[in-house]
Amino acid sequence: MPTTITMPALSPTMTEGTLARWLIKEGDSVSAGDIIAEIETDKATMEVEAVDEGSVGQLLVPEGTEGVPVNQPIALLLEDGEDASSLDNFQAPVPAAAPAETPAAAAPPVEPAIPAPSPAPVSAPSAAPGERIFASPLARRMAEKAGLDLAAIQGTGPRGRIVKADIEAALSGAPVATAPQPQASTVQATAPQSAAQAVSVGEGELIPHTNMRKVIARRLLESKQTVPHFYLTIDCEMDRLLALRKELNDRDGADYKISVNDFVIRAVALALRKTPNANASWSEEGMIRYGSVDVSVAVAIDAGLITPIVRNADQKGLAEISAEMKDLAARAREGKLMPEEYQGGTFSISNLGMFGVREFSAIINPPQSAILAVGAGEQRPVVKDGALSVATVMSCTLSCDHRVVDGALGAQLLGVFKNFIEDPMTMLL
Repeated sequence: MPTTITMPALSPTMTEGTLARWLIKEGDSVSAGDIIAEIETDKATMEVEAVDEGSVGQLLVPEGTEGVPVNQPIALLLEDGEDASSLDNFQAPVPAAAPAETPAAAAPPVEPAIPAPSPAPVSAPSAAPGERIFASPLARRMAEKAGLDLAAIQGTGPRGRIVKADIEAALSGAPVATAPQPQASTVQATAPQSAAQAVSVGEGELIPHTNMRKVIARRLLESKQTVPHFYLTIDCEMDRLLALRKELNDRDGADYKISVNDFVIRAVALALRKTPNANASWSEEGMIRYGSVDVSVAVAIDAGLITPIVRNADQKGLAEISAEMKDLAARAREGKLMPEEYQGGTFSISNLGMFGVREFSAIINPPQSAILAVGAGEQRPVVKDGALSVATVMSCTLSCDHRVVDGALGAQLLGVFKNFIEDPMTMLL
């Protein structure tokens, strides 16, 4: 009997993925542990190993297919002694999953009381045999409980989708209200253009969204809509830090090159250790205060943004942080990070100083409660002991979730961070 290979769940939150590339072809022999495919998740492209052995009988999903649900069959393996004829009547098991036509239902609505079925449901053109019937999950449940045939109901939702109101109308025996159809000329004049229609040759091109870009868009929108952001900005003089950095990097035999960002990561980690109430997240049951300081650092890649994590950053020295960040950033750009290397941080840093950005405000990465936006270090006029002088100053803005980090706590965290940046020797102790 053929063995089914299914779309694997490569992270706890993964529900679908893109089959980026097959590394096998039909007829190839496969052993357990062989790399058979590359799967693109919302954050990385990962290699998938075979867990069974046999010969590849059929590839069910073509390369480049997006939105393949977890546990959906993607290939079939033939066991020893089997040939292609074994596939003639074989049906790959279909995973139990939500109906394919449910993308519009973000959350299941409250189940209403369903009235007694009417003996005279609304008649409508029946769907052709085998034709897909579009209906919301709630409408399907209502129809099933009432014994209604969805094929006999005309939907009034988007693109003829059957919705709750259609089922209620059918149960009451009332005619289904349908929107009047405008004249063709009116449709041409008023119908909104799709994104693809809006782009004409010579003006631009429509670039399909990657899984990563879709997830970034969804999570950032959710963050700004549901997390009460507020912002605190502080200026840090960094001449002493730059001098210490130069001294460390110029030491004989030094096998590291510490960056300003490495100092920032170390300073943030130590500041969080001194203000543990800021190293926390909101939940409806209570405040979650983390037992470790795991700093997520934003890294720009071609497909968007990813945040590899320096775990237990408060327990690591500058050289160790520097080496770890170089490795994480390089593998992030290659799409080779494992899920545990970018999921689960307790605090984030976004540094645009290398791009010359003086100051900006970042969006919190839920469920974290804060993110530090780091600007460029630049020479600015400052007043010291009543006299005007010049210093290298870096502006940093802390975005806070007010449910967890209020103004006083955020100011305390920034104050400790500033002390470490302006007196960097304390970070070496």
